[in-house]
Amino acid sequence: MDFPLLVFDGDTGHLITAVLRPGTCHSSRFGVLVLRRLLQRLRAAWPDVQVELRADSGFAVPRLYAWCEQHGVDYPIGLVPNRRLTVLAAPLLAEALAQSSAGGGAKVRLAGETRYQAKSWPTPRRVVYKAEALAKGPNTRFVVTTRADSPSAVYDWYVDRGEPENWIKDFKNALRADHLHDHRFWANAFRLLLHAAAYWLLDTLRRWLAAIVPQDAAIQLDTLRLRLLKIGGRVRELATRIRLHLASSHPGEPLWAALATHRACP
Repeated sequence: MDFPLLVFDGDTGHLITAVLRPGTCHSSRFGVLVLRRLLQRLRAAWPDVQVELRADSGFAVPRLYAWCEQHGVDYPIGLVPNRRLTVLAAPLLAEALAQSSAGGGAKVRLAGETRYQAKSWPTPRRVVYKAEALAKGPNTRFVVTTRADSPSAVYDWYVDRGEPENWIKDFKNALRADHLHDHRFWANAFRLLLHAAAYWLLDTLRRWLAAIVPQDAAIQLDTLRLRLLKIGGRVRELATRIRLHLASSHPGEPLWAALATHRACP
């Protein structure tokens, strides 16, 4: 089984790149190589652009921290908890549990920070942590970061990466991007690029529709594919245009009518 690496623009949701890796590699494999090429292209086009990396704990490796710091790329990256981090967060967790108990079991979430240095790190780094009292029990999470915002702001920005999980879900469900069943690695790598191109086309249609019909902005791509593309119809090629004939009761007809009003690419 192969292991795709996907990079999305956190502001616009655009899929930037998709790279296939061997299924046995670490989650961070090729991370620096891909980011190096992306940073070169981005700063060649926009020299003063501020680039920030937001990633889960699979990318929590010293080489990635060092590269980001060397090239002026800020980051919040999840950390896997260990005994030392748990001890550092214990006082704040105790406070959260006390506040929850005083409030009759209400949910309480507090955020703090510390300077922490793992054995593989040459210098200490800022670690922000969340201590949460929930009905199902205590919960702590840790993030290593170069951001200077308050601990709660850093953590909120980090967990906002949940939206990209929906983009990945679209990529897998609507485009069948996880169906890489060829026994040859490079054949599967090419298939992944085709899936990425198809994602861009469908996502572009979704953005056009969102500009015309705002309530369609959150439509999932698998729903869009079924309502817009996987349909029966008749195509007539005329001298100056192509005409599409659909059944008058077709449920996707309003989408086609909306797209017909879109004349220029945004």
